[in-house]
Amino acid sequence: MRLIRPKFTIEGVYGSAESIERIGRSCYKSEDKIVEGSADRFVRNIINRNHLSVIEHSAMTVRFIIDRGVSHELVRHRLCAFSQESTRYCNYKNEVAFVIPPWVYIEEGIYRDIPKGLQEINSMVWFQHMLRSEDAYIDLLNHGWSPQEARSVLPNSLRTEIVVTANFREWLHIFELRCSKASHPQMREIMIPLLKECKFRIPMLREKLEEIERKIR
Repeated sequence: MRLIRPKFTIEGVYGSAESIERIGRSCYKSEDKIVEGSADRFVRNIINRNHLSVIEHSAMTVRFIIDRGVSHELVRHRLCAFSQESTRYCNYKNEVAFVIPPWVYIEEGIYRDIPKGLQEINSMVWFQHMLRSEDAYIDLLNHGWSPQEARSVLPNSLRTEIVVTANFREWLHIFELRCSKASHPQMREIMIPLLKECKFRIPMLREKLEEIERKIR
């Protein structure tokens, strides 16, 4: 059994300030005002005026390694493209991987037995259940069940990989919901670091992202 922590990778950011300015100025027929350095100011102004439809001419693709339960919340967002690892077709007979919840204090690694340092009773219960889930899954495969049948014994903590593409406006909406204090702790665990990285990867959104940060402190 392998235990891991969640992580993300930004696969790509599409839509420069210059391209969004060219598109946005179509609304005002003010293309003649495009000069060197005008894009950042234009995009900042339209965002501050909440003319956010213009920044929909953009996209960011993020690859998440998270647990299956968190992925179920992520796919609730509508204006996104999702490509997710399929438990119907992927066969984990060699090793099942689970994502460690932030309230379980254990190191990443491969485990066959309860580690000596794991003392907290609820963490031990979780750990033992992951071991039993892996054993049951592999046992069912060995007795002829297909992966899509055997997956029924796998828990929400199962590691999954999901790639998400959305436009900048939708990412702002996702951050508003999924970084808030009301959001699930495991969603905040992955989304708040992503928000912080986006402040540097997408400078035109920095002010809006900082505004969201102030709300979630």
